[in-house]
Amino acid sequence: MRLKKTLAMAMMLGSLLPAAHAEKVLHVAFNAPETGFDPAKVSDVYSAAVIEHIYDPLLTFDYLARPVKVIPNVITAMPTVSADGLTYTFHLKKGIYFAPDPAFKGKKRELTAADYVYSIKRLSDPTVASPLSDTFTSKLVGLEELVKKAGKGKLDYDTPIEGVKTLDRYTLQLKFKQPFPSLPYVLAGSWVEGQAREVMEAYGDNSNAHPVGTGPYMLKDWKPGNSMTLVRNPNFRQESFSYQAEADAKDQKIARDMNGKRYPQIDRIEVAVIQEEQPTWLAFKSGELDALAGNPSIPQPLIREVLRMDPSNPARAELKSEYRERGIQLSRSLDEGITFYAFNMKDPVVGGYGKDRIALRRAISMAFNNAETIRNIRRNQAVQMQYIIPPNVSGHNPDFRGAYPYNPPLANALLDQFGYKIGADGYRHQPDGKPLIVDYLTGPTAIDKQWNEYWQKAFDRIKVRVNFRVMQWNEQVKALRDCKYGLAGGAWSADYPDGDNFTQLLYGPNTGGSNYSCYQSSRYDRLYEQSRVLPDGPERNRLYDEMNKVVMGDTPWMFSDIRYANGVAQPWVHGFKVHPNFNAIWRFLDVQK
Repeated sequence: MRLKKTLAMAMMLGSLLPAAHAEKVLHVAFNAPETGFDPAKVSDVYSAAVIEHIYDPLLTFDYLARPVKVIPNVITAMPTVSADGLTYTFHLKKGIYFAPDPAFKGKKRELTAADYVYSIKRLSDPTVASPLSDTFTSKLVGLEELVKKAGKGKLDYDTPIEGVKTLDRYTLQLKFKQPFPSLPYVLAGSWVEGQAREVMEAYGDNSNAHPVGTGPYMLKDWKPGNSMTLVRNPNFRQESFSYQAEADAKDQKIARDMNGKRYPQIDRIEVAVIQEEQPTWLAFKSGELDALAGNPSIPQPLIREVLRMDPSNPARAELKSEYRERGIQLSRSLDEGITFYAFNMKDPVVGGYGKDRIALRRAISMAFNNAETIRNIRRNQAVQMQYIIPPNVSGHNPDFRGAYPYNPPLANALLDQFGYKIGADGYRHQPDGKPLIVDYLTGPTAIDKQWNEYWQKAFDRIKVRVNFRVMQWNEQVKALRDCKYGLAGGAWSADYPDGDNFTQLLYGPNTGGSNYSCYQSSRYDRLYEQSRVLPDGPERNRLYDEMNKVVMGDTPWMFSDIRYANGVAQPWVHGFKVHPNFNAIWRFLDVQK
């Protein structure tokens, strides 16, 4: 109801005011709650979508180019790199200012190289406890030593180190111990943002609620788990859309529609959290939401209602005539992302590295029918995941088959072999005779309940009890980071289109952050550390194959599927194109009602 009133008021104002002064409002939604807006403290896509609109990374992604390419954002040109590939030098543009905030005491605050030195160090500050702490700690010269000196206390930001420093007010230099080929991609994501030290110190532990950046928007209102309002940053620099479209006709139209216009075009962005799929779609269908792109897109239960699909080829689909005639726009592609089920390797029931625990995880994997859920829940808008790195991302091996096949008889035989006997109650017990109950984290929505039905069938096939523990997504994230769960669904969308962004998900030191499985493997870690200093190519791909084999052996994950992104927008939305690496595309859009 709130969305409808907001839209009606906007339309009324638009009819009373001259077109040049009418406020442009974009209405969008999340399908799960955000966790906060401090770039160093969050790693979920919902929070990152807002962060991208408030802060400025050094680099960014070209909106139209496919394959995706990195371009300068707040720097004058791409960084210069030393001959040995260890030193990167960045020259910042002058005259970029933070949004106004009381922390600046009424003064206009310019972005400088020191702000990135502070932000990069802050990712490694023990008191911040960033889930992204491994991004630079072990890589930049002198940073690991500074972290060790801090112990469990606050990092000494004033101690200069060779690895991250300013050469002058607008020049930043990063010096690495080993080559870091994926660095440009990392710096284009939503992790390394220009943050002002005085703002972080002013708000302390409440920094998640007070994001202040140099990006096009600022946070006006936040009702956690309910809604967010972004408004223009009055200090944002003067920029215009200037796309270089290639041969693609849709890209050329976007360039014609947007080039020469001020960036961004939208004055206010209203974000509602609508977890259930049916209300989300009804809000879009009635015009209360302007676009569904990313999280959420077209709800899975309604795919067949909205799209005309080729049953023999899930890559081919188009809007049905009802929606085409209304001018609804469709932008779709195979996700640069994966979905998986993480076993907590520290859990006393499903965790551990003994043969009996590995057998249990494999049996659970073989009891779940992925083909059935792809057909019935995904509506054939997904493909089976077979490799840690998805298609369209450098390092993917299309010939590798890493998913355990659906095979309940073999799953039961495996459990029999390793001592998981069926008791008088009809359910299996652990080899030592203790009860066997798998703790499964799940959400409260209708789609969660649908997935749970398929998981219940999987556990019934192997006579294993399961306890579905219901909690909101932001609560699940905490449980995952704290390694306090048994089994949970996970997903990872590419922050950047390089294999390193996915293989780091199982790197031991990332436990407590992106390593949801709390997986610790010296073999995997050794291979990963070798791979991350190599550029894309056969040598790194060989290491990736070995890493996938290690994961198949230990089974910290059950591979699930890779979804098709089916984004839709109203006819009055201009500049619409789903992007595989941006968490949200709101700032690239225009609304002309």
